[in-house]
Formats: sequence, structure tokens, C-alpha cells
Amino acid sequence: MPLLHNTTYRQRPFFLFNGHLETIIPSLFFEVDGITYDRQRMELPDGDFLDLDWLRKPGNNKLMVISHGLEGSSGRHYVRRTAKYFHELGWDILAWNCRSCSGEMNRLPKFYHHGDTEDLSAVINLALSGSAYHEVVLFGYSMGGSMIIKYLGEGRVLDIRIKGAITFSVPLNLADSGNLLKRGFNRFYEQKFLSRLKRKVAAMALLYPGTLTVENLDSIADFDVFHERYTLPLNGFSSLEAFYQSSTCDQFLVGLTVPVFVGNALNDPLLGQKCYQSNTAKNHQKFYLQTPLLGGHVGFTYRNKSYSWMEEKGAAFIRAVLISS
Repeated sequence: MPLLHNTTYRQRPFFLFNGHLETIIPSLFFEVDGITYDRQRMELPDGDFLDLDWLRKPGNNKLMVISHGLEGSSGRHYVRRTAKYFHELGWDILAWNCRSCSGEMNRLPKFYHHGDTEDLSAVINLALSGSAYHEVVLFGYSMGGSMIIKYLGEGRVLDIRIKGAITFSVPLNLADSGNLLKRGFNRFYEQKFLSRLKRKVAAMALLYPGTLTVENLDSIADFDVFHERYTLPLNGFSSLEAFYQSSTCDQFLVGLTVPVFVGNALNDPLLGQKCYQSNTAKNHQKFYLQTPLLGGHVGFTYRNKSYSWMEEKGAAFIRAVLISS
């Protein structure tokens, strides 16, 4: 019965009085000091690369792999905060950057997307190959959580050291969340993401002439058009429907074989109603769902604390469910 009702989030600062402010203010103004990553460039079989950022300490035998959200990076405040919090608890940290997200454009004309788990799989395999880690936990935000759930539920044989995952603000149903972003003020978030993605398209078009067209790039007004012009051809999808059907992670919940926690706030402005799958959680022994009334999208801010409810909840879930010994 992994539908969780207790230990909900309640302590937001008084000035973050709705889901939009809970989402926007931390993203704009919160910073995390006191950590310095050790960067590793990982070469991929297709000739491209990924940049991995590590926090390591001799003697640590636990590893946390952190996956960022759409147009995020290892440098975003929420990733750095989680990295710092758990590194101080004795975890090695691997915060990886999706293609084009590490500050340098990639070598190939290819973007990442919510359902792209090949790079995540390669990162995990590299981290575990020849390592002395005994326990590995995956930690993901938004799109990163979507990738993790799909990775864990696709039916691959998992390394026994992977104990489970902790995720927050996850668009469990990608199409439903995409439709929500077309309404009212929620379009602010869609346009924010699109402006960044358009800049990357323009940069990629200069690097690979003839591969991408930038004609009428500025006129793209929503994700569906962007996906049709770029995501589909770059990733081999035949249609927008095929992209959403293949990439949405809720279909992979049934295949989970290790515990996965999802914390989705009910006032999250980026999540559609199909992202609160309480009936699935009630009947699934590995899918733990908690839906606090407040929190926004990757918000869950505490007053006068250097960490958020997400780190605190994650640590509690690790102790109670993932590594209870």
C-alpha cells in the first residue's frame, strides 16, 4: 500500500504563497555554495560525450546518481543542494548532464528527451564498472525522474547494487503535462523552456549545416510544434503521438522491481492530473507516491534551512525503505 499520506510538506516561507511562486522564486534566486565538482568527460559509443560531475571521498561505499530536469544541469541549485546534503551524509555523488546541458554543445546533432534512457544507462554502467560501491540510489527531478522511472521499468536486468530511486515533480504522463502547459499562466514555463531550446537549435544548426533548419524558428509557439520539427526527426519518431506514447513513463510503473518514491505537489503548475496516480500506487508494492498540497515544481522550500523537504524526505525514504539495515 505505497500511497503515502503522512510526513507531508507544510513549512514553506510566507512569501511563497502559491504554486507559481514556489516554483519560480527558488529557480531564480537560490544558490548553493560549498561544493566543487570534479568533472569527467565520458565518451559515448556513437562518438558524442557526456559531462559527469563528481563529489567523492575515500572510503565512501554508497553512490547517488542525480538526474536534472528539462534544460537543467548539474549546476542548478536543486542538484547542487541535493549533492551537498547527501555528500555530507557519506554518499559519493555523480550529477550527470544531458547532452548540450553541461555548458558545451555536443558533437552530434542530437538532443535529449524525457524518454531517452540510453545515456542514463551508460552513465550508471560506467559508475558501477569496477567500483567498490555497495549501494546505489538514483535521484531525479522532473524530466530526470521521468527518465529514471522508465530506465527502472523497461525490463532490463538491474545491477543488484541499485537499491531504488527518489524522484520529485515527475511528469508521469507526458502528454497530459504538455497539454497543461498550453493553458493560461502555465504558458510562461513552456515559453521559458522553448526559448532555451531554440537557442540550442540555432547553435546546432551552425555546427551542422544542412542537418537542421532554423527557418521560422522564432515562430514556434508550443512544445508540440518544437517536437514535430526537431525532437521527432532527430530521434527517429514517426509522429507526435508515437513520441508521447514511447516516452511517457507512467506505462513503465508496472515494471518496477525496486522501490521508487515520487513526490508530486498538488499545486504543481507543470503537472497534469494524470501525474497523480494514486490508484496505481495503492496496488503496487514498489511505487511509493506522496502528493502534498503544497510545494510547487521542484520547490518544497523550508524556512531558514539550507536544504528542502525533498532532501529530508529522500533521506527518510532511504533509511526506511531502500537501505533499512
